[in-house]
Amino acid sequence: MFGTFLQIETLLQDSIVAGELQESIYQVLKTKFIEGNPYFMSVITFILVLGVAFCIERIIYLYLAQINAKKLLNEIEKHLNEGKLDEAKQTAKNTRGPIASICYQALERSEEDIDVIDKSITAYGSVQVSLLEKNLPWITLFIAAAPALGFLGTVMGMIEAFEKIQAFGDINPSIVAGGMKFALITTVGGLIVALILQFFYNFILTRIEKIVRQMETASISLLDLLIRYKKR
Repeated sequence: MFGTFLQIETLLQDSIVAGELQESIYQVLKTKFIEGNPYFMSVITFILVLGVAFCIERIIYLYLAQINAKKLLNEIEKHLNEGKLDEAKQTAKNTRGPIASICYQALERSEEDIDVIDKSITAYGSVQVSLLEKNLPWITLFIAAAPALGFLGTVMGMIEAFEKIQAFGDINPSIVAGGMKFALITTVGGLIVALILQFFYNFILTRIEKIVRQMETASISLLDLLIRYKKR
């Protein structure tokens, strides 16, 4: 019983320390936000929120686009071997993702020449790749805009510092400290936002490249299946 009370007391102390740490972090961020000029920092924060929203949307889309391509092709091959073209089409149609869409488009043109099917796969594949890359230009824009706004804040902070020097006619550290702090904080804020979005952007590109490789591999395998099907 005594040991249980000690554990409860320890947990309460840990929670109190964690709460105080969170509150101190919040206070520091709030102070730096105000010192870095609320207008500039609000714009940089808005860019972060909007950029992360686009990134999360892309990550969810790419996650849903990822399927077991080998399993899909095995099911299509089974239907084609049994001469059930309509069932093969239905399997591709009922499966989500760009790979299944490409398979469905190819099966829809299975009665045409292989060259026509190949060109159809290439054209439709390009459409699917463009869908995978949707909204990426916005993310790159935010990656470029965040540090640019930070550097703009730096310039304005320097201008403010020199205006104070001109007004007082004296280079006193306490006079220019406010402008210099404003300049540095906005720069740091912009760079941090750019780094966060760059990390998400690279992760998204990696996922897209993986899906595109799967699309290419699946397209080649499907063409082989259709060649064998047409020779029957």
